[in-house]
Amino acid sequence: MSPQHEAPSSSGGREQPSPAGGRDRSSAAGGRGRPAQGGGRRRPSAAQNSPRAADADRGRERATDTGQGQKRTADTGRRQKRAADTGQGQQRTALGQERKDRDKGTDRQGGRRREGRNGGDRDDRELSRSGRALLDREDLRADCASCFGLCCVALPFARSADFAVDKVAGQPCSNLRPDFRCGIHAQLRDKGFPGCTVFDCFGAGQKVSQMTFGGTDWRRAPETSRSMSAVFPVMRQLHELLWYVTEALDLAPARPVHKELRRALTHLDGLTRGTAESITELDMNALRGEVNTLLLRASELARARVPGRKRNHRGADLIGAKLSGADLRGASLRGALLVAADLGGADLRDADVIGADLRDADLSGADLTGALFLTQAQLNAAKGDAATRLPPALSRPAHW
Repeated sequence: MSPQHEAPSSSGGREQPSPAGGRDRSSAAGGRGRPAQGGGRRRPSAAQNSPRAADADRGRERATDTGQGQKRTADTGRRQKRAADTGQGQQRTALGQERKDRDKGTDRQGGRRREGRNGGDRDDRELSRSGRALLDREDLRADCASCFGLCCVALPFARSADFAVDKVAGQPCSNLRPDFRCGIHAQLRDKGFPGCTVFDCFGAGQKVSQMTFGGTDWRRAPETSRSMSAVFPVMRQLHELLWYVTEALDLAPARPVHKELRRALTHLDGLTRGTAESITELDMNALRGEVNTLLLRASELARARVPGRKRNHRGADLIGAKLSGADLRGASLRGALLVAADLGGADLRDADVIGADLRDADLSGADLTGALFLTQAQLNAAKGDAATRLPPALSRPAHW
């Protein structure tokens, strides 16, 4: 009820006497309003002293109290309504801004744009929470502090230019410390272990250590060592595929296969969360074939936007090739052998380099921005300099 229409009093809405007004209505005088005699004092009438008059007075007091209470209730309701209206207005403003941000491709939770993500958050809602987290690829980066040194235990290596000694699978490296850190990490290249510096597990080490085996290391539970060493190489392949699939989802021209890629991402992510037994029983060759079909299609769609004829060096033997300053934009270099090749100043934008062997390849001054499916391990194995241009998701190797 609004304050302009307060509840009527028990006197039928007539104005009640005001003690401070200096004027009174005498029931004995027939209701005429006259100044009180004798300095404002007058003798009360019999009617005023009667029980009926007392009841009427109490009724008028209750009516006044009720009217004031209703006014306070109305004021409170009005304030609550204003607060509710303000909250709804703020909510509508926030929802409107969220729609604008979504249309622009802005991720408000991450506070940045996801370039090339078509449909952005709308598409991401089809993924599980863990699948959405993978899109930023933070879970696909090695976290050695959360790993039990699995790359130093599970993998074998032979004495060569990459490794100073022989080691069989499952045998801890002699340089592995009790805290699972490398004792010669800062001198690996000088000590004859450059192969260790180029290895990347794509975050598989911490997944096996903390999730598959629940944070129990092989030193405290030696009976898990064999199983852990068997799971790690498979997990690494799964995480590598996850890296490629998340990159393909960032390719705007590959939108026609995004739905299938999201399904593949969810499936792969689920496989990494299985038991040690289920992971080691996976047919990785078949799985790689299925995912590679999608990746190849995404690559073709992305490279189709590059004008002109694109070179096809898929699986080619280009060991030591002289490709300095070559225009390889949009080229297919999938699985190509580019060991010690001279790619100085080459244009590799939008080139597909998935699986290409870039060991000791010279990338000085080369432009690799937008190169498809390039990994940190490939860069670590190659040579480059400060003029080499890299995709934003990758880091310049320290030895460059």
